[in-house]
Order: sequence, then C-alpha cells, then structure tokens
Amino acid sequence: MSYPPAAVQAHDPRVHITENDDVFGPDHPVLNDGSAPNFETYLHFAEEQRAKEVTEARRNGEVESSGWLSQLFGRKPSQEDRVSVVSATASDEKKQGESDEAALTVTDAEYRAASSSLRTASWGSVFYLITTDILGPYSTPYAFAQVGYGPGVACFVVFGALAAYSGFLLWHMFMKLDSEKYPLRSFGDLGYRLYGSWFRHLCNILQSLQLIFNVALIILGNGMGLSQMVKFKLCFSVCNVVWTLAGMILGQIRTLQKFGWVANFSIWLNILTLVITMGAVAHTAPNYSAAYAAYGVLSGPVQTLAINNQPFEPQLNGIMQIVFSYGGAMIFVEFMAEMRRPMDFWKAMALSQVFITVVYMFFGLFVYSYQGQFVINPANQGISLYSLQTVTNAISLIAGIIAAALYGNIGIKVIYQNILVELFGAPQLTVKRGKYLFAVSVIVYWALAFIIGSAIPQFSNISSLVAAVCIFQFTYTFPPFMILGYIIQTNALTGDRPYDVTNPRGSRVDSWKNLSRWSRALRKYFFFNLFNLILTLACLSCAILASYSAIKAIVMDFQTGTSGTSFGCRSPLQPS
Repeated sequence: MSYPPAAVQAHDPRVHITENDDVFGPDHPVLNDGSAPNFETYLHFAEEQRAKEVTEARRNGEVESSGWLSQLFGRKPSQEDRVSVVSATASDEKKQGESDEAALTVTDAEYRAASSSLRTASWGSVFYLITTDILGPYSTPYAFAQVGYGPGVACFVVFGALAAYSGFLLWHMFMKLDSEKYPLRSFGDLGYRLYGSWFRHLCNILQSLQLIFNVALIILGNGMGLSQMVKFKLCFSVCNVVWTLAGMILGQIRTLQKFGWVANFSIWLNILTLVITMGAVAHTAPNYSAAYAAYGVLSGPVQTLAINNQPFEPQLNGIMQIVFSYGGAMIFVEFMAEMRRPMDFWKAMALSQVFITVVYMFFGLFVYSYQGQFVINPANQGISLYSLQTVTNAISLIAGIIAAALYGNIGIKVIYQNILVELFGAPQLTVKRGKYLFAVSVIVYWALAFIIGSAIPQFSNISSLVAAVCIFQFTYTFPPFMILGYIIQTNALTGDRPYDVTNPRGSRVDSWKNLSRWSRALRKYFFFNLFNLILTLACLSCAILASYSAIKAIVMDFQTGTSGTSFGCRSPLQPS
C-alpha cells in the first residue's frame, strides 16, 4: 500500500495567507450569503485557477525541458524539493512562533504553513511520495503463493491498470473542482462536492477504519517479529503490549513535524529489509516451522505453481495483498494539493504505478520462486537463518513503530475532527478540555488497535479484510462512481445560463426535480457513463466478496487452530 503518512497533512500549496486566522475543525466554505457553494461555483473558480497557473508558468519560464530522470533524481534547490510536509511545517512554525495549542489539531494555519514551503513541489517529488511504502512489498510473495505465477502477474497488471485509470479520474476531477478560493484538501472534500455530506462522512469513516487497522497490523507484525527475536520465550500478548505501550508514549507527541526526518529514515529501513530478504531467501532454506505454525504447511520440497487451484476464498485473500500495493489513491488529492502545478500530477501517478507493478511484482516473484508454498506474510519473517531473520526483524520493528506512530497521530486527528467534532459536537482540540481529551484519545486508539491485532492474530487475513473493506473502495470503487456524478452534473449545465459570479445560483433554468435536467445529464457520454457504472458495481461486488472471504478465512483459522488464539501466549509463528 503506497501510504506515506507524513504526507497526509499537506494541503493547497498555492494559498498565500500571512494573517493568523486559524480555523479549527472541518473546512466548510461558504458564499457571501452564508450558503454553501454550488457545483457551478467550484467549476468557475477552478477554471480561473488553472488559467492562472498556466500564465504563471509561462511568465516564470517554467518549461518542461528536462528529461524525466532529472525530474526524479535531479538536484533542486533545497526549499523547492521539500517532499516532507512535516519538515516544512516545522520550519514555518519556528518562524511564526506557532503555539503548542495550535499544533494540536489539523488547522488551516498548519495547512498554510506546510503549503508555503511546498508550493514548488515537482511531480518527481510526488512520485517519490507515492512509491514510499510500509506494508505493500512484504505481502506480495504471499499473494503469488495463493494464486500462482499466471494469475498473480495478471492481477498485478490488471489492478495496476485500473489503479492508474482511477488516478487519472481523480486528477481530472481535481483539476476541474480545485481552486485557490475553494481548495480541495482531501478525498472526502472531493466526494462532498460531487455527492454531498453523506459521501464525505463515508470517506472519513473508511479512512479512519483503514488507519486504525494499519496500526493494528503493525502491532501484530511487530509482535510476531519480537517473538521470533526472543525465540518465543516471551508471551506473544506481552510482545504486542510492548509495542502498544510504545505507541501510546510516542502518540503523545502532538505535532507531526517532530516525526519528519524519522519518517524519511524509516523508508530506507524498509528498502534495506527488502534487499536483505531477497538475499537471504536465495541462499537459505524456507522457514518450515513458521510455515507449519502459521498455515499448516508440512515440510517438503519447494513447489511453485503456474496456477494454484484451490478454493476461491484463499485466492481472493491473496489477491487482496496485491490491492495493498496500489492503495495510495486515498491521499492522491493531498499530493495534488502539494503541487504548484497539479496538472503535472498524472506523470508522477502513471510512473509510480509502473514502478509499483514492476518492482513489487519482481520482489513477490523472487521470494515466491525460492520459498514457494512456505512463504510467510510478512515475507522477511520467512527467513530461516536466525541471524538474518533477527536483523530484518529489528529493522522492521524500528520502521514499524515509526509508521504506527504516524498512522496513529493522523488517525486520531481524522477521527476527532471529522467524526467526533462534526458529527457529535465534541470540543475542539485547542481548548484545555480538548488537550486532555487528545491524550486520552491516544491511549484509547492504541488500546483499540491492540484489541484488533491480539483478538485476531492473523496477519494475512486482517490485511485482506482492510484491503477489501477500505483500500479497495478508495482505489477502485469510488473514482468511477465519482466521475459519474461529475459528468452527470456537468452535462446538466449545458442547458443553463452562463455562470454569474454575483448571482451564483441564478444560472440554472431547471432543477433536479425536472425531467429535462435529468435528460441532459444522462444523454451525453452514455457509453462512458455505462462503463463506469458497470466498473463501480463490479468493484463493489468484488469488495463484498473479498470481505466475505477474509471473514470466512478468519473464522476457519480459529476453528482449525492454524492461527494463534485470541490474546494468547503462543505466537502465530511458534512451532507446536
């Protein structure tokens, strides 16, 4: 899953506001009369914004004369090539003397501070952000073990193509609806402009679920790694508690900028783990005892299959590991908001999808070719040589707790601001009561993540479930559904009067209660709309079926005893 947590806090880099007018809580733009902007208003100001960006680019002589290699790896001025939103926020907070209270929440000031330093982010920088990863590569060998070479490669290519298509749709809608006056800041903001509050709430809820399950997965994975390091002499639940307590302590750091350099460091730790894993599996035997403990696979010769003919449930669970690799669409809007020229986002997105397809698929095929049916998820825990296994586990533990702390920090803010504040009227995090509530929320959040990971100590099945319920929607189901809403509304505007900025609601000649508006909306691009409707329904069906498969696999593993027991002392990797 391409999910760089440090980038989630980024917002419109084109905003240049110097006054200290912090606005806490969810952003709800309004017109002069106090009403929410309509669809035509967003389109009008977005068109002006795109024209302004083109004019500024020409005036500044910004011509894409250099090649793509220099865009990706060429040396830029340090301030222009900042890709860490966290580091940028820290720099601006030092300059502006921002108070500790203001740092407690995802504020407009935080957005603007980050944006000020990131307004020149290139598409090469965004490519780097998209391809940074925490969980994705480690799960790909397991995916090939479940489906075989042929279906595995086919799924990687097909899902990669569909992820690229979804990325292009999101990019197109961003270009048409984002402006300096009404900036898009998140996936939920884009959904709100197309379908209203209900869709934004759905996006926020799924995002919150994804974040807390990511933390639970990291607790579980780190617990498994620690249990291997101590040779299963420590109770597995205690191993999980260790990382939960560490997260509760790190989670009290209320500002993300303090994680900046550490987050970038963790990326290289993960790359080092991948390299060591490939070298180890090529020169050592598979971890037979772990494979038997985790999946009930008996020792024997390594077998690799072109097609693994088995029930569809484990195959779908394996395919959902591939979905993890393409799970970055949820924050594509944030990436575009970091760019001075969001029209260049498609380059970063397309190249990153090719990179993920080739590199992740190579890693999966490499490890599967040497370990076959004995592949462990995550892959580095399938190393049999204790010394190398311990090295990769130690590196992964450091990278994992950093990632979990970042996910937890963001997840708590997302849940508090977008759900508790907006839906239940909780106090803002900037007041004294909110500060105490934040500290309590950190403990509750990590406790919930511990309960999820310890109650269901099945790494592959939990990752399949979160991929099916959350990641699949953001990457595959929602984008074609959203483009339907966009095209239908733009088609309906063809019969209206020209937009008047002084009377934004006076251009419509009819309403959605009239058949004439629906007739215009559905007449144009009929086959394209039909394709997206079919794709939406197909993706939704696949997500439901994959969710069912993951839940069924969880139940079966408990019934057959192939997994560890809930809150038990036996590690899922511990030989019986």
